[in-house]
Amino acid sequence: MTRSDLVEELAAHFNQLSQADAEYAVKVLLESMGDALEQGHRIEIRGFGSFTVNRRAPRTARNPRNGEAVQVPEKRVLHFKPGKALREAVDREESAGSVSD
Repeated sequence: MTRSDLVEELAAHFNQLSQADAEYAVKVLLESMGDALEQGHRIEIRGFGSFTVNRRAPRTARNPRNGEAVQVPEKRVLHFKPGKALREAVDREESAGSVSD
């Protein structure tokens, strides 16, 4: 699902929202989430999952072409952990769609 798909779905689900209002709501929500993550905060959406920012320590890696040691600096990476309800829903869909012998 793309951002525009999400806007269309939101506008269709809530008749009182215009397309422009739905677009603004999605924009504000995503910007707020991005700002919180930039500041290192954790975002938890019950039933869906949580977003956290993890720190990766600096390390020494190897260049695969020549084996030369390369210093990789510290960085922050985004991590998503799905909630129990989402994991179960995805698992139900997967097992319902598969054909067993």
